Amino acid sequence: MTVNNPDIASAKRTIDKEIEALQIMENELNSNLTQALDIMQNTKGRVIVTGMGKSGHVGSKIAATMASTGTPSFFVHPSEASHGDLGMLTKEDCVIAISNSGETKELSDIIIYCKRYGIPLISMTKNPESALGRAGDVLLKLPDDGEACPLGLAPTSSTTATMVLGDILAICLLERKGFTKTDFKQRHPGGKLGSFLKKVSDLMHKGQEMPLVGEDTVMQDAMLEMTSKMLGCVGIISADGMLKGIITDGDLRRCLSSDVLNKKVSDVMTRNPKTIAPEVLAAEAINMMNTTGKGITQLFVIQEGKPVGIIHMHDCLRAGVA
Repeated sequence: MTVNNPDIASAKRTIDKEIEALQIMENELNSNLTQALDIMQNTKGRVIVTGMGKSGHVGSKIAATMASTGTPSFFVHPSEASHGDLGMLTKEDCVIAISNSGETKELSDIIIYCKRYGIPLISMTKNPESALGRAGDVLLKLPDDGEACPLGLAPTSSTTATMVLGDILAICLLERKGFTKTDFKQRHPGGKLGSFLKKVSDLMHKGQEMPLVGEDTVMQDAMLEMTSKMLGCVGIISADGMLKGIITDGDLRRCLSSDVLNKKVSDVMTRNPKTIAPEVLAAEAINMMNTTGKGITQLFVIQEGKPVGIIHMHDCLRAGVA
């Protein structure tokens, strides 16, 4: 029951307040965003993100998102910066400093260091007149609309807005740079994302692993090829190597007769079988196998009409692509 549920009511108030903060930020977007993006895109080094407390936690996420989407970036803790980590900053870098109030004392050493060595500083704060707001080469303003916390103390709406502003920067840079799925995959080789982004070419069997016979082959020899390769099928190729058809385990069951072993494969094969290209995502291969009427479990991988590999449903499942 949700009627008169105080927890649901509180949750909705929090959501509404945070949406309100995002709407304010959306309405306040201006050319400063473009200036900040220009600085970041033209930076020859890294984008250094810094912030204290909850701003620091969000800053770590922003740096991680940028690094994974084509913008070299890492987080520097402001307190550690004051004890040697300022050496991580170079003149080739730029800095994003985050402070909701703009008066975080721990940021002072980083701000001074940026000014001393001419390192571009992007300020992210709600207060343009704060120490951080005035020090920045560019100001990215956070909404000044209070917190979702009923005490007005716990960083809630402000951290949500900061997170979204970081996402804005990352996505704008991604689009500016033409960052692709292939680029993304190279930065995510592990985990579910890495599995989902695997291509057919990453998983396919190729070379001598492919079960292939010529058009004049008799079924007895074709069955031996199919059995030895253990992929549940055999591909039929022409003299010039073009894929002409396929015979699967299911085809064999459907055409069983006393003389099937003496037939030519061209009399039994399914012509114009479903195929896939090597550069297609393995997830798309699974979708093709699942949505084909016969419920196939393997696809030949084709380039210019010739088989260069074969991918099986089990290969995709073992790799975590599902």
